[in-house]
Amino acid sequence: MTEHILDDLAWRGLISQTTGDDELRAHLDAGPVTLYCGFDPTAPSLHIGNLVQILTVRRLQEAGHVPLLLVGGATGLIGDPKMSGERTLNPVDTVHEWVERIRGQIEPLMSFEGANAARMVNNYDWTKDLSAIELLRDVGRHFRLGTMIAKDTVARRLNSDEGISYTEFSYQVLQGMDFLELHRRYGCTLQTGGSDQWGNLTAGTELTRKAAGASVHALATPLITKADGTKFGKTESGTVWLDPTMTSPYAFYQFWVNAADADVIGYLKVFTFLGREDIARLELSVAEEPFKREAQRTLAWEVTALVHGPAAADAVVAASQSLFGRGDLSALDQATLAGCAVELGGGSVAPGTSVVDALVEAGIVSSKSEARRAVQDGGAYVNNVKADSIDAVVDAVQPLAGGWFVLRRGKKSVGLVQVEH
Repeated sequence: MTEHILDDLAWRGLISQTTGDDELRAHLDAGPVTLYCGFDPTAPSLHIGNLVQILTVRRLQEAGHVPLLLVGGATGLIGDPKMSGERTLNPVDTVHEWVERIRGQIEPLMSFEGANAARMVNNYDWTKDLSAIELLRDVGRHFRLGTMIAKDTVARRLNSDEGISYTEFSYQVLQGMDFLELHRRYGCTLQTGGSDQWGNLTAGTELTRKAAGASVHALATPLITKADGTKFGKTESGTVWLDPTMTSPYAFYQFWVNAADADVIGYLKVFTFLGREDIARLELSVAEEPFKREAQRTLAWEVTALVHGPAAADAVVAASQSLFGRGDLSALDQATLAGCAVELGGGSVAPGTSVVDALVEAGIVSSKSEARRAVQDGGAYVNNVKADSIDAVVDAVQPLAGGWFVLRRGKKSVGLVQVEH
């Protein structure tokens, strides 16, 4: 017997709250249900926190339900209120460009074929011609000011020194209208989103109930956190993006492979499609042989393959091994090497630059004297070839794709340089 989708979501830790557990279960059982999840183009790329929602929708699709993926060309022009203060409003052309970029990131992660094929929608389509009078008369009259003010983010901003603009205060009206419009157009009866969006989710269910007389549902997933209390999805270099030009596949893979033992099983449940048996085996591996980091390597490959494709995931694994002397560097392509350089550090050097100077430029050592000692001790390598003299130059060995050279000290310190032409 196939496990109920709500039971699977609960086991994966993906249910924070719903508008009614029993009612939602009965509604899904009577399905297929048309559901939606929205993503605002407030940046040129989605980040790994957004993956929680995309993959939750995909799980619902695989259970037979029909997903609508909304990229908010209208709501993205306004911006959901933040705790930290007023957003900077982006130019209209920029937001429209970001809509297309984000569509391109979502589409490969969903199925657009079959009886329950996914559909991409944009709320700009039903708001661009809406007059202010229509918005106030037909939509605004269903909202109660007391309820709007009571929403957590709004209440905190109202009590802050900066306050909140009418623009951001009105965001919940626009998002609520999305649910009503998708219900009218496609029979949508379920919205999913993060728990920080609960107020906006319920704004949509209430508006649809009042304006259309329909009983609809909402499901919120919890925010993903780290066991040590630090913010999920952030590294020293910043946010982990889905766009490979903003976070390289190598850096993306490294984020996941560096997951703490206390976090990795939870991440496997949320971010992969592995089943209970596989995850239980990996959980045992973490407990009994944590030094093998099998769970982390599995997690990193699965999520990288999901977002960037299996070929990119394999290339990153090969790079991780080759960079540290356990594989063939010549097999790495230029894009992979460039991504490694961003993550590991490095720079450009002139032709004939000494290995000593290049080790400093790559950030592997802090001084030339330290670099000389590394060479003299036989612990300095260029493209996995030992540097045999302090007078050795970087480009004496065969360059890699794109003119890259991998510099290594010992087994663990690695950087890359590119010889200028």
